[in-house]
Amino acid sequence: MVVRTIHVTRHAFRASYTLNSATGEYHTNSPSPTGIPSDPPLASYGVQQSHELAEALTRLDPGIHHVYSSPFYRCLQTVQPAIERLGSGVKVRVDNGIGEWYGAAHFDHPSPAPLAVLSTLFPSCIDETYEPCIIPPRSGETIEQLHDRVAQALDHIIARADAQSPSRDVSILLCTHAATLIAISRTLTGDMPSDPNVNDFLAPTAGLTKFIRKQISAEGQESRPLAWKGGKGIAGGWTCVLNGNCNHLAGGAERSWHFSGEEAFGKMQSTATPGVKARIRIPRAQML
Repeated sequence: MVVRTIHVTRHAFRASYTLNSATGEYHTNSPSPTGIPSDPPLASYGVQQSHELAEALTRLDPGIHHVYSSPFYRCLQTVQPAIERLGSGVKVRVDNGIGEWYGAAHFDHPSPAPLAVLSTLFPSCIDETYEPCIIPPRSGETIEQLHDRVAQALDHIIARADAQSPSRDVSILLCTHAATLIAISRTLTGDMPSDPNVNDFLAPTAGLTKFIRKQISAEGQESRPLAWKGGKGIAGGWTCVLNGNCNHLAGGAERSWHFSGEEAFGKMQSTATPGVKARIRIPRAQML
């Protein structure tokens, strides 16, 4: 038996933070329990969304068997109410491969808190035996590199879940960020648009996107690079049957996002406004 259904959600409404691209320094007025300025907690409204999401997840049939999350605090905080409702048999597998997307920069972006710290912040929620297969570079990524990173992470996640599910078909949940959610959706379906900026997959806060597996692929993790484009998809391909659904949220769909060019953090030019990202398209405080 194998993974048949994948649900993907973006973290709930979070507190904001800012970046001075000249210095690479992040700042937030809502300190994170991890002590990392670019790792803010959910806003109070986001906490409400996380409980609404948990209610929706507990009503799914088939139910959720495995939960995977980005290592950033806002994602783990988003799935915590669901984990508490799903029971002691379900814990979060923290996977950096579905973590935040940062554009290429002349400085190092912050790393998320290590698993040992996250385990103390979310006691009894985290599977401390799970290990991701890929860690994003701290210097950032292009859009293409993000998609390739996500493809590798999904290949690992699905292959491991398949191997651990010998007697039943399973359903998994991924909690991630806006850009990564879009990349996940494209790599699962194999539908990579020629223009990555198109608004093909929706990424509202605490929404739900659902994929059903087409077929079981004999292609293993040994195949590198993964050939997922052209409708092939990861692990046999997947069909999107729900795209950013927010019927479970009292406020409906909010803060959706799509790519708008590369998020480049070049060195500041003499004509640039201090503290403003080079080639900025979407303010990060409104973004992932």
